[in-house]
Amino acid sequence: MVSRVIPVDEFDLVIFGGTGDLARRKILPALFRRFCAGQMEGKSRIIGAARSDHSTQEFRDFVTESIREFNGGTHCEDGTLESFLTHIDYVQIDALGTDGWAELAEKVEEKRIRAFYFSVAPSLFGALAERLHEHGMADSDTRIVVEKPFGRDLASAKVLNAGLAQHFDESQIYRIDHYLGKETVQNLMAVRFGNMLFEPLWNSQYIDHIQITVSETVGVGGRGEYYDKSGAMRDMVQNHLMQLLCLIAMEPPAKFDPAAVRDEKLKVIRALDPVPQDDLVRGQYLADGPEKESYLQDVGDTSSLTESYIAMKVKISNWRWAGTPFYMRTGKRLKARTSEIAVVFKETPHSIFGPESGNHRNILTIRLQPNEGMELGVTIKEPGPGGMRLVDVPLDMTFADALGPDAEDVPDAYERLIMDVIRGNQTLFMRGDEVEAAWAWADPMIEGWEDRGDKPKTYESGSTGPEEALMLMHRDGRRWREIRT
Repeated sequence: MVSRVIPVDEFDLVIFGGTGDLARRKILPALFRRFCAGQMEGKSRIIGAARSDHSTQEFRDFVTESIREFNGGTHCEDGTLESFLTHIDYVQIDALGTDGWAELAEKVEEKRIRAFYFSVAPSLFGALAERLHEHGMADSDTRIVVEKPFGRDLASAKVLNAGLAQHFDESQIYRIDHYLGKETVQNLMAVRFGNMLFEPLWNSQYIDHIQITVSETVGVGGRGEYYDKSGAMRDMVQNHLMQLLCLIAMEPPAKFDPAAVRDEKLKVIRALDPVPQDDLVRGQYLADGPEKESYLQDVGDTSSLTESYIAMKVKISNWRWAGTPFYMRTGKRLKARTSEIAVVFKETPHSIFGPESGNHRNILTIRLQPNEGMELGVTIKEPGPGGMRLVDVPLDMTFADALGPDAEDVPDAYERLIMDVIRGNQTLFMRGDEVEAAWAWADPMIEGWEDRGDKPKTYESGSTGPEEALMLMHRDGRRWREIRT
């Protein structure tokens, strides 16, 4: 199988915060890989813009270091990197002032696609949009990319949306969530809507429940100050897990285009029931020896009530999902680093093999990381004599195994999403009303535990989370799937 690379039109991509950590780790290496794949043609340019006083050559040195560190050194020694660097430029700029804007306006060309990546704090989004408009860089061919967090509640999200809307149409705004760029997430839509096998079964009549797990082995690390103002709910649930939930639960769109897909996702969010206090568990990790401090030590606040773990039972009030709960959990310093969606089907209504055969059910597992792929558990007869003994075995489609060497060339999330920005395809990006609807659902939960002063439960580092989260499932006669790599 050979993947087909379709070059994009010539473009200018300006990265505000071009010397920041996100640009260094993700954006610049992603652009380099697309260049190596032949997707960037002609005289396309990548322009870093930041407060730092750098020459273009110094910024190119920064790009070189970034690629060597975070791209595994691929293609760095055969002239490809040197060729890529000729497309790199830099402008020193003051986001809140006037310095550098005239120079940037001279560099970007009018008669080509222009994209501006806001890899900066959300507090600067409005100022950047305003100055792009003032200096004549906000026309119909202009796109802006904004990173999360997109607000910290409904009120702040509305302010951010309104600030961007003053200068850009919604069709020009790309709110990026890198989870939606993962190959497996998009394959989820292909599996659901491209195969007659699954869609007729994709409802409460056949599905018992669905689990969404995103676990990390690391703590908050150097992000302690930021994270303690956000917590797992704002940092993960309201955006990443919400997007996975929408893709799993949404109705088939009329066609695969941005408006239709995002309309259906919005319907899911608006159909979510409020989550009662008893269906929600929050936690904080404990220390693990002298080298791994507790959450309270990592954030430098022994009285912090911010959660590093959250689990909840979510219900969707519509015909498709009435009676089928969605269990979501995410946390730091857990047993393994993994992201997966498990669709647990109901047991057969009657077993012809008798009680000695045990209980069996089909589970479709979509693995987002690591080892992206899908696995369908089916029940078969265990080989050998001695009667009809049943055993569950997986039908495994790990991308690396199924696609062979081509799996290594699958673009990562940022590669795909940035190229979608250049193409003008908003399918995998959040719309403004979608963001606001997600906050409208999340805010009452956050306000509830803040008003009550709820203290998160503690859990051991390297575990699966607080014991109370296990009880969230046990009381329903279910259990969490094992967190494993």
